[in-house]
Amino acid sequence: MKSFAIVKRIRMDISQNSSASAANANGGITQTNDQDESKQNLNHVINSIDKTLGLLHQLHLTVSSFNVASQLPLLQRVNSLVTELDTMQRLADNCNIQVPMEVVNLIDEGKNPDEFNRDVINSCIAKNQITKGKTDQFKGLRRHLLEELDQAFPNEVEAYREIRATSAAESKRLAQAQSILPNGDVKVKAEH
Repeated sequence: MKSFAIVKRIRMDISQNSSASAANANGGITQTNDQDESKQNLNHVINSIDKTLGLLHQLHLTVSSFNVASQLPLLQRVNSLVTELDTMQRLADNCNIQVPMEVVNLIDEGKNPDEFNRDVINSCIAKNQITKGKTDQFKGLRRHLLEELDQAFPNEVEAYREIRATSAAESKRLAQAQSILPNGDVKVKAEH
């Protein structure tokens, strides 16, 4: 039963990612044929997985209550399972889904794949904090150097600050000009 929950969770994650990527494609207005085909292939694989899990459940019930009369249904279910596994393999060849080996190993160990996500996020947070600390230190060093330079060379520092202000204003103006379309509308970056 644990495999049902894992497949259901993976299926939900994949469908959420598919719908999120479909909504982001072309501003959320239309989808490309590649995305439709990929989503359709994925749905075929998911349906095959569901069917395989159902066949495994039926097979489990048949084996657990096995008697001589249930030999033919047992063989039929085993053949159905083999056929469905072959179908699933053919359908999976059309899909390009990459799952990190760490996630597969966690599932094999009977652990929740969300642990992988949590560990990756915690690692990113730690690296982000380290980078932020370094950035803050460089900002402090820059501020300190400017104070020292201002005391030693006040005229040059004032000229430097004026150049920086002019340069920043020009950069901002160029950035705004690049985001304005010929019809006067403003480009909006699609969030991914």
